[in-house]
Amino acid sequence: MHKILLIFGTRPEAIKLCPVIRSLREHPNKFHVTVCVTAQHREMLDQVLEAFEVKPDHDLDLMLPGQTLWPSTSRILAGLEPVLRAEKPAMVMVQGDTTTTLCGALAAFYSGIPLAHVEAGLRTHDMRQPFPEEMNRRLTGTIASYHFAPTPLAREHLLQEHVDADDIIVTGNTVIDAFLETARRTDLSPPPRLDELDPKRPIILVTAHRRENHPYMREMCEAMREIAQLPLRAQIYWPVHPSPHVRPIAYEILGDIEGVTLVDPIDYAQMVVAVKAATFVLTDSGGLQEEAPTLGKPVLVMREETERPEGLEAGTLELVGHDRAAIVSAASRLLSDRDAYARMARAVNPYGDGHAAPRIVAWLLARLRGGRFPEPFAAAVL
Repeated sequence: MHKILLIFGTRPEAIKLCPVIRSLREHPNKFHVTVCVTAQHREMLDQVLEAFEVKPDHDLDLMLPGQTLWPSTSRILAGLEPVLRAEKPAMVMVQGDTTTTLCGALAAFYSGIPLAHVEAGLRTHDMRQPFPEEMNRRLTGTIASYHFAPTPLAREHLLQEHVDADDIIVTGNTVIDAFLETARRTDLSPPPRLDELDPKRPIILVTAHRRENHPYMREMCEAMREIAQLPLRAQIYWPVHPSPHVRPIAYEILGDIEGVTLVDPIDYAQMVVAVKAATFVLTDSGGLQEEAPTLGKPVLVMREETERPEGLEAGTLELVGHDRAAIVSAASRLLSDRDAYARMARAVNPYGDGHAAPRIVAWLLARLRGGRFPEPFAAAVL
């Protein structure tokens, strides 16, 4: 029996690790699975855990209002020490690039426990973009023993950093597993007020909250106001992040604009429904860059860099940064130019095939117990 402790704390981490937890638990005679959450994002995390029916064995509940990186990092790391001492796992598994990811990696390192990193090898090659995620994932990659790279490019990044090829497998991204499973459900309720929108008019799904965009949030909101006021009559649907750097500005600039619907954060299943209803997505998040193209939805990325260049190469993503004119221009083009829209909406999925989690588990069985190694993921046209 191989004891694995999974550590995560945010909604994106939970979305991407819940399929792995499920796949591991399909082998109860080979893996003992323990889940520890730090609850960086309490409410949003709980929604995902409920949707995927995952109950944590350890809930550290470390979130504090307005916490900065310094106290959150120290609190998470200190909170993990007794968990690792009590559980004594044979392996720690983390995902992605959050503060919890880095702390979980350090905790494993301090305890002398091998680390597995899901979604390994993403890089922008600019340690300040995004901040602190780029450095979090680089440091985690340095500590990890096993690297589950979502794409061939992510694998190449790891090889360039002198990671042994035998310790890497290209799995696809587990976010696609979760997204496709949820999109196939027929029992999902629409998110608040989405059914009030006119289905004959374009719908732009917006998410915006990243730390590096806080100084530009006003300009980004002004771009959305301009888009909503174009003759193209697009509707904007935005589940607004509760951050004090986002919510007050969004409601000040967009609260009374016709065609703009601002709602409280929605749960994961509701977000999947919103993506299905959208004409395209305007976002600064990471997960939606992978999820939306799965349904053939173009994505305009309000960032200067992306660690997901495969989408840029496939043509499903476009970087528009945080400049007002650039955002408006790109959105206008998708709304008015059918050929431009069709080029981005092609359903080419460079990120996954819905089988990343079973592929991870099969690789672990082969590596740890002498089974047959699975074939790596290769991008497919849906």
